[in-house]
Amino acid sequence: MSLTAETNVAISKNYEENIDYLNKKLGVPESFDIIVRKMNVGGKKIAIYSVNGLVGRPASNLILETFEEIERSELVVNALDKLKSKIVDLQVSEVESMDEVLYFVLSGTMAILIEGKTEAIIVDVRTYPARMPEEPDIERVTRGSRDGFTETLVFNTNLIRRRLRDPGLRMKLVKAGSRSKTDVCIAYIEDITNPKMVDYIEKEIKNIKIDGIPMAEKTVEEFILGSKYWNPFPRVRYTERPDVAAIHLLEGNVVILVDTSPSVIIAPCTFWHHVQHAEEYRQEPVVGAYLRWVRFVAILASMFLLPLWLAFALNPQFLPHSLQFIGVEKSAKVGLLFQAITGDIAIDMLRMAAIHTPSPLATALGLIAVFMMGDVAIKVGFFTPEVIMYLSIAAVGTFATPSYELAQANRLVRIFLVLAAGLFNFWGLGIGVLLVFILLWRTNSFGVPYLWPLIPLDFKALKTILVRNPVPIANQRPSILKSKDRIRQPQERTSP
Repeated sequence: MSLTAETNVAISKNYEENIDYLNKKLGVPESFDIIVRKMNVGGKKIAIYSVNGLVGRPASNLILETFEEIERSELVVNALDKLKSKIVDLQVSEVESMDEVLYFVLSGTMAILIEGKTEAIIVDVRTYPARMPEEPDIERVTRGSRDGFTETLVFNTNLIRRRLRDPGLRMKLVKAGSRSKTDVCIAYIEDITNPKMVDYIEKEIKNIKIDGIPMAEKTVEEFILGSKYWNPFPRVRYTERPDVAAIHLLEGNVVILVDTSPSVIIAPCTFWHHVQHAEEYRQEPVVGAYLRWVRFVAILASMFLLPLWLAFALNPQFLPHSLQFIGVEKSAKVGLLFQAITGDIAIDMLRMAAIHTPSPLATALGLIAVFMMGDVAIKVGFFTPEVIMYLSIAAVGTFATPSYELAQANRLVRIFLVLAAGLFNFWGLGIGVLLVFILLWRTNSFGVPYLWPLIPLDFKALKTILVRNPVPIANQRPSILKSKDRIRQPQERTSP
């Protein structure tokens, strides 16, 4: 992938030279959506650049009226002061380089160049096309707020500001991508968050060397964390709920928002961040604790139930007499291992098909899944009823996992353990579980151990993970996020 070099061309006093440079860079008149309006004010030439569809019409009209007043009073040299006094609800500033002019114009602001001036006036009149905040599909709650992040960065920061009226809340803006110039916001609370963590994240985002980040937050994550080895477990948490992002800010985490993406990154995170859900905190504490344990059981079932059953089904002599019923009553025409792997892949195929299937056809897809994968597959002898049942329980456990990223990682773990149990029986299953535990033990997120507070053991913090305590009792921040020696550069790095 080719990378464009950063340039820093200063605005010249030669008005025509500036216009020629911008027209060439912006593709005028080839690009129909680049609007250039030229005027003559007080004997001076003025050019106004904007992108059609990204500029608010009432604001642009106000700017033109302001220049008409300037023409009458012949105060061209005081254009900036005049605009600032006239436009009180918009940001007005000056820039001195063409790179900044190009960035602001393509971001949706209005750039004004005046003959004889070596600065361009930037007026923020952006009105991005955007959808209204709505509840995220994968993080629904029965009670609670129904708003969610959108693809517009300013909307997302406003949703957080609405919940945290803390003067210490900082929204630091940086750019990523030499061509896309994508806005990335680093949100944190100044007197709570570890400043070393903020500095590290900001440095890593600024060091991103790539043309653009069309995949938004996922590309940013891979650059700031690195992906030298193939670890399926997510080392940051994603959320589309502003209330979840706000509570993590209060705990000392950093929230990374990327323009054009409705998902935000929460860093650092542990394994236990991915198994909690907002629903638990919208119910009574005892109900929330019950829901959390049901979720724990579902997650464990999604990972270990199918491989454990397979190991016993292949070695029925190890089953006690009271559990003989869980074995295979009638053998199919193919082996159990092949059935388990094929069934897991078939469930993923159905899941991907459901994503791409229009809503009116979703019912038809469900009927195909029920009859072809269930009833017909059993009748022809391709699957045994037991395999279908345990695959279904594992699938339900996967869908009950709050974090979509962790659910995908657990699915890979299940397939790995099924292969280990099918090929090497209980020895393979035991070694496979040990290898998965070692991987979790060695994983960290910005220096924070992935299994904390279990490893290293912090019993006081572990109790808040196992039981959903009432908020007044659990009203404290994780101490591990305050330790500056926990923040270290990951050993694995990504090559641009």
